[in-house]
Amino acid sequence: APDVFERIDDWYAQAQSRLPEAVERTREVLAAGGDELTHLPDGADPACFALPDDAASRPLPRLRLAAGVHPHNARFYDDAMESRLVKRLADPRVCAVGEIGLDYHYDLSPREDQRQAFRRQIRLAHATGLPAALHVREAHDEAFAILREEGFPEAGTLLHCFNLDWATLEPWVEEGCYVAFGGALTFKNADDTREAAARVPVNRLLTETDAPYMTPEPMRGMICLPDHVLFTAERLAEACGRAPGAQREEFLARLMDNARELLDR
Repeated sequence: APDVFERIDDWYAQAQSRLPEAVERTREVLAAGGDELTHLPDGADPACFALPDDAASRPLPRLRLAAGVHPHNARFYDDAMESRLVKRLADPRVCAVGEIGLDYHYDLSPREDQRQAFRRQIRLAHATGLPAALHVREAHDEAFAILREEGFPEAGTLLHCFNLDWATLEPWVEEGCYVAFGGALTFKNADDTREAAARVPVNRLLTETDAPYMTPEPMRGMICLPDHVLFTAERLAEACGRAPGAQREEFLARLMDNARELLDR
């Protein structure tokens, strides 16, 4: 997506210029009782969302980019595309090769094309010293075998949006992979996923949104937004036995540290 690389600096500038107006508007809505904040869950107190005094002058969140050829598009992977990808990976804003992997659910690219694109991009992760961010669906055993053959990238491997059980996850954890949990962790039928999350070492846990998909409870039915990660993080803390208060704050700070250690070098 070349427009992302070309336009992100302009998007930052636009966001920074609009921030004071957005902060003032939010304060007006909160002062009026929060009726216009339609994305608040039922029963939420708008007062809990009050903005700090310096909200308009705070720096914007730091963004990093991942660049890679998704398994859905693996049929287009060739030497020319790889050459373009290598140039993108040299951009200092890029933090990972991804999403790469195997998707045997949709099979939008032939499986052999997926395997070859996956192998070649694992080798790029080795060559560039970047972590690999993985998209794996209905192909965990084969993806794991390929990584074993090619070698897990020294900079780290991130298993994106995991929503299965511990038996599937255990070998990945034993290899030291990071595991990111999205909105699926909050679903009512996701007890196996929550049990798996509780067994991941705390220094390998991340949260994510997978926006605009996988909206967490209690927001299911909406388009997933970045701030919905709050609900996923809360459910992850519960699954890992971290009680509200200092224990949970320490846990959430650890998740942020994990993200920075892996993706903000």
